[in-house]
Amino acid sequence: MPKLTVNGVEVEVENGATVLHACEEAGVEVPRFCYHDRLSIAGNCRMCLVDMERAPKPVASCAMPAGDGMVIRTDTDRVKKAREGVMEFLLINHPLDCPICDQGGECDLQDQAMGYGYDASRYEENKRAVEDKNMGPLISTTMTRCIHCTRCVRFATEIAGVPELGAIGRGESMEITTYLEKTLVSELSANVIDLCPVGALTSKPYAFAARPWELSKTESVDVMDAVGSNIRVDARGAQVMRVLPRLNEDINEEWISDKTRYAIDGLRRQRLDRPYMRGRDGKLAPASWDDAFSAISAKMKKAKPKAVAAIAGDQCDAESMFALKMMMGKLGSGHIDCRQDGAKIGGARSGYLFNSTIAGIDDADALLIIGSNPRIEAAVLNARIRRNWLATRLPVAVIGPKNDLTYDALHLGDDPALLDDVLSGKSKFAAKLKKAKRPMVIVGMGALTRSDGAAILGKARDIADAYGVVGGGWNGFNILHTAAARVGGLDLGFTPDRGGLDVAGMYKAAEAGELDVVWLMGADEIDHARLSKAFVVYQGHHGDRGAHHADVVLPGAAYTEKDGIYVNTEGRVQYASRAAFPPGEAREDWAIIRAMAARLGINLGFDSLDDLRESLYEAVPHFAARDEVVSAKWAKFGGRSKLTAAAIDSALDGFYMTCAISRASETMGQCMMALAEDGARDAAE
Repeated sequence: MPKLTVNGVEVEVENGATVLHACEEAGVEVPRFCYHDRLSIAGNCRMCLVDMERAPKPVASCAMPAGDGMVIRTDTDRVKKAREGVMEFLLINHPLDCPICDQGGECDLQDQAMGYGYDASRYEENKRAVEDKNMGPLISTTMTRCIHCTRCVRFATEIAGVPELGAIGRGESMEITTYLEKTLVSELSANVIDLCPVGALTSKPYAFAARPWELSKTESVDVMDAVGSNIRVDARGAQVMRVLPRLNEDINEEWISDKTRYAIDGLRRQRLDRPYMRGRDGKLAPASWDDAFSAISAKMKKAKPKAVAAIAGDQCDAESMFALKMMMGKLGSGHIDCRQDGAKIGGARSGYLFNSTIAGIDDADALLIIGSNPRIEAAVLNARIRRNWLATRLPVAVIGPKNDLTYDALHLGDDPALLDDVLSGKSKFAAKLKKAKRPMVIVGMGALTRSDGAAILGKARDIADAYGVVGGGWNGFNILHTAAARVGGLDLGFTPDRGGLDVAGMYKAAEAGELDVVWLMGADEIDHARLSKAFVVYQGHHGDRGAHHADVVLPGAAYTEKDGIYVNTEGRVQYASRAAFPPGEAREDWAIIRAMAARLGINLGFDSLDDLRESLYEAVPHFAARDEVVSAKWAKFGGRSKLTAAAIDSALDGFYMTCAISRASETMGQCMMALAEDGARDAAE
């Protein structure tokens, strides 16, 4: 490893490191605009100039490899003059509109101009004016501010995998634009806003809404998918204003999906802020908590234990599911299920986890995807697969629908019989799996929600055993969930007890008149019409599908309005924190269940969230291991029944509207419209 001296301090850096890395290792701050740790080196801005011994002029530290014996100075007069000159050039065409710029208070250009800039400009000519570009409903552009750092271009090409953003022209005429003035179509597109150091790209939905210093900032986790991206929720009063990514190298690095970032305007629309009851006219009308509890209590007391059931939705926190399970247990009912999509998973923990961990994707050397489209089901996770593919040309094969995954993938087909071909070695991808030292299999909900989902899971396990997917300290067998609450629910055992009914069984029992009461906690993705003969209680935060079909509606809290535990697809226990309070009379879900249990004369054994968590930790100890992945023992799971002939599909048919919050989001609706308009225009051309 090379050793070099920076401002008189000797440092040692890894092979391949740059002079900029060496300066950081020595504790010396080097200003930069174009350089970013996760992007390729461009060397555009020249702000990172340093003096190197025996060099005739300052060198760009971001692009200069660190060599043994180098002597670097960052505090010379020549460096100071060079930085002032660079800053003066960068500000030549900049409009200097800081008071009205949405980047104000979070602007790298502003900060570095104060720290390293010149106190005046000698430029007297007319400034260049650049027409703003249309990048869709998420990204606002003010291109006169652009300094051509090309961070956005490199992100779109390298991370997002959509080379739709680039530069046209040369020199003074250079402009950053989308090709053919199209919307930047990527599930990760808005990350360019965070990357832009000057305010040329800002958030269109957030435009002129607030200043950073007005907002209270809360660290939390995302529930729009099962990745568990670390986020920061910025709120002003009772209103969530924006969501930003929070650094976590093991999960989302520093990226979040557009849905995570922008579906939050759905938190202000179609909210349930008071209880509702369905009257004799068949319409829901506002009611008091006491009246709602009385109506539910009367129905539950009349019902037999085996005639009461509960379904938990995809965004429920672990505490509320645990409380609901306890209440159902006290009532004597085992009809509970957290798999509202009917996924054939449960039992052995290794059979429903992303066992390699998300970071483990970096180590895979062959990948088989079964019944999943990671690009729309877990956009941030898909970006990690792409990174491995870019670095190693990771061989990827897909059994399921053919989609643009942003990396090359061999599409084997969508016939379930292809699993047998892989298992027997007849498949053209079998040789790649056999050759791999760390092969990986990803099974999605598109395969597991089928009637033969258990059989597909069993076949996938056989493939794992046949090709050494598990062994030698490596477990590359992965289930990719789409629901944030799913792994937590399975860990809690929110599945039917012996003799209990799953969701499919509840449908049949309700249609036969054998279910009197069905409790839906945030369960919107089910066939509510099949429960019409039962008395339905919906507990949730939005007036979505579940509330429309319920007899009693109880207003709950959304994920930004409560403290809660979530377990992501890899089995990592994460804690979400309250950033705002629920609207109106809405309450936290665990508190609603406790109050309902008390009305039924049931003592659940807790009076606070802390007491509830203590009971949860005692029942399932690994929930106390915060931000840790507790590995699961490789065990038997899956079925051995015959596969059906139906084609394997993915679980989601779109990215933007997949839950009650995103369906209520006006921004997500605009994204859907922009996508449709671009598709129609492409078809016309």
